[in-house]
Amino acid sequence: MSEALVIGLDVGGTATRVAVASLDGEPRGAGRAGGGNPTSHGAQAAVVQLRSALSDALATVDPSRVRAGTIGLAGAGRLTADPAGRAAFDRVWREVGLRCPYMLVGDALVAYASATDALNGTVLIAGTGAIAAEVRGLLLGRIADGHGWLLGDAGSGFWLGRAAVRATLADLDRHRDPTRLAQLVLTALLGSPSPPAAPRQTVDTLVQVVTRRPPVELAALAPLVMRAYDAGDEAALSIIASAAEQLSESVTRIRDDDTETPIVLAGGLLTDGTPLAAAVRKILHGRWPHAPLFPAGDGAMGAAWLAARALPDVTDAALLHARLLGRTHP
Repeated sequence: MSEALVIGLDVGGTATRVAVASLDGEPRGAGRAGGGNPTSHGAQAAVVQLRSALSDALATVDPSRVRAGTIGLAGAGRLTADPAGRAAFDRVWREVGLRCPYMLVGDALVAYASATDALNGTVLIAGTGAIAAEVRGLLLGRIADGHGWLLGDAGSGFWLGRAAVRATLADLDRHRDPTRLAQLVLTALLGSPSPPAAPRQTVDTLVQVVTRRPPVELAALAPLVMRAYDAGDEAALSIIASAAEQLSESVTRIRDDDTETPIVLAGGLLTDGTPLAAAVRKILHGRWPHAPLFPAGDGAMGAAWLAARALPDVTDAALLHARLLGRTHP
């Protein structure tokens, strides 16, 4: 049994992670490369990163021993519907020596599986974007938000960055001295914590700088909101409170009031000890006091567990999950 292996991939827009493990829960290989999401980078660029991460993870093991795999990917449905993109993934799979089948699932399911083996629950993700998803029988069910930067992703990194710029523009419109948050935004975007010109001229320059860049780059300003929050900046306090409310509201769209299944928090904004994570946990605990709250863990290893649990050799999926992820389960 220990000779058989499984492989899991957590493919994101900024990083691709791979984990290889035995069926008795021992890690056997790991790989990491740049963003491999074809929606973000295009299929051809994505498979370059996929090949690199897979090759590293399989460097010390025989790929023929791998019996099942799972690839977790944002926009998995789009790849499934794209014959050329799916063929590119299949080709890389074979080129690195893998002959087993693989499942293609959404990244939300991989995030959920990285934290709990419970068949049913909820996962809330806040990173560059934001989405909430219901899990039923370890399959994704109802989904809330994830509508993208223009129409949704409330409480996401993009949302926080845009709110920070808007707060800065409001201060400039009122001819106020820059707050701590405004100073951080002005430094990041214009190179100085003080307005470099008259307020209206600074407004025009700031607007031009932001609108000339891809909208998603506003997400890079999210950490500045956290820093200003820690300094007691009133605008940052308000932004974090609003983000927490909106993320929690997304969960209410897909989760009944009396539900006691686990809630998994995923994405950098909800797993790195941020003030937003603390605010969201407080709201969720108040609404679902009997629901366990778990931070997401190693997504690639969660994907490997999803692959393993379908194999007939695995008779205790919960035990295997505990060994692979080191988690205590409800």
